[in-house]
Amino acid sequence: MKEKRLVSMKGIGKKFGDKWVNEQVEFELRAGEIHALLGENGAGKSTLMNILAGVYKQDAGQLLLHGKEAILTSPKDAIQNGVGMIHQHFKLVENLTASENIILGYKKTFFLNRKNISEEILKFSQKYGLSINPNDYVYHMSVGEKQRIEILKALYRGADILILDEPTAVLTPQETKELFDILRKMADRGCGIVIITHKMKEVMEIADRITVLRKGRKEGTVLKREVDEQRLTEMMIGKYASERKMKDRQVTNEVGLEIENVTIKNDKGFVAVENMSFDVKKGEIVGIAGISGNGQKELAEAIAGLREIEKGNIKIDHEGIKEKNPRQIIDMGLSYVPEDRMGMGLVGNMDITDNLILKDYRKKKARKGIFIQKKKVRENAKDVIDQFEIKIENIDAPIRTLSGGNLQKILLGREILEDPKVLIAAYPVRGLDIATTEAVYDLLLEQRNRGCAVLFISEDLDYIMQLSDRIVAIEGGKVAGIVKPDETTVEEIGMMMLDGQVG
Repeated sequence: MKEKRLVSMKGIGKKFGDKWVNEQVEFELRAGEIHALLGENGAGKSTLMNILAGVYKQDAGQLLLHGKEAILTSPKDAIQNGVGMIHQHFKLVENLTASENIILGYKKTFFLNRKNISEEILKFSQKYGLSINPNDYVYHMSVGEKQRIEILKALYRGADILILDEPTAVLTPQETKELFDILRKMADRGCGIVIITHKMKEVMEIADRITVLRKGRKEGTVLKREVDEQRLTEMMIGKYASERKMKDRQVTNEVGLEIENVTIKNDKGFVAVENMSFDVKKGEIVGIAGISGNGQKELAEAIAGLREIEKGNIKIDHEGIKEKNPRQIIDMGLSYVPEDRMGMGLVGNMDITDNLILKDYRKKKARKGIFIQKKKVRENAKDVIDQFEIKIENIDAPIRTLSGGNLQKILLGREILEDPKVLIAAYPVRGLDIATTEAVYDLLLEQRNRGCAVLFISEDLDYIMQLSDRIVAIEGGKVAGIVKPDETTVEEIGMMMLDGQVG
């Protein structure tokens, strides 16, 4: 029996200005399959799926849905053709209930029977194994529950083609497993599912087929059972990934960063970090594992002097920072790579040279008398571009035009070249492709190996397990446990993140 094709994209092309982002791309989705879409940043994955979701209209090629040609001019056209897209950042109204979010903009009648709608949605959710309370408000829900609402919203409107963009980015291992169980049930009921992701391990776990894009073109479509991670990486970046140098550090008991009974408040005045204590030794990477919003941001900002410490103290090389300003803390040996690259780390309208001297302009090595040595600084910038393989056409152009990976390399390059005693890396690879992720993590390991104390904050537990020498699991702004990677499992850390104890 011939498999039913839900989607056929033939010779798809899309350009922005004079640049083709997708060129002659072929893509097919069958009923009952989970199809992973892989590629580096800028490979054209999101653009291709945005064409399928009606966000963009292709400039070349043909789109067939359920065997018939479809011309999509909006997401509304897409949903009418059975296509739903679940974005990485959810499109929900926090102060409405689950059922109200699901029917919002869909039900056409003026008067609604809330009880009947809630019962209808509950039965519908049980059909697909999507356990929710239709009457619960969204602001009460976990990230995993919100994602289920988004999936239900698409299914309730008739979608049998689902696109999920980085669906596990902020999920715990338990929530990821639940999501994969749900997706498999949906596929078994005849849905076709596309997952855009950077997580190779998850691709190998959930996908039936995998399509790889490189530089806007299709590199190939393969069956999952016929490839391994190494082969997929080669398809994505055109070469084999190098083996990472892992546990070759010199063991030391000398402490570089101390967090002593620290309490910190968030922007709304509520306690975000409560009585937290741990340390990071020189030549060690300590990973912070926790669901987003559990005090990671506030802790990092407090260490950098950007947020007040309510109680306790933080020490760098045994010297307290509580009464010091950010400039003084930098001079103590701190480098900080914030999660908001453009908002906090870099200035988009400045060129790479000016961004690289943001911390150095007042130091002697960047000045001659009262004047900045622009020529010398520019030469240093060229060295950074070469050393960190930053792809930039014009060194004098504003950096806002660069990709996320190149921006992160500029930021890391600036911070690492300071030879810091303590380095805080908050979500350093969020949104980056596999090749750039590997390069960033290698830079962190180099810092650890030269004796820097590295605090690594991430949502990816697999990489936390792989990179860290110790892991601090946090829940509700408190330390739920401190463990070594070789003495625990991802599941145990996930349980600590969820309820503060090993299950």
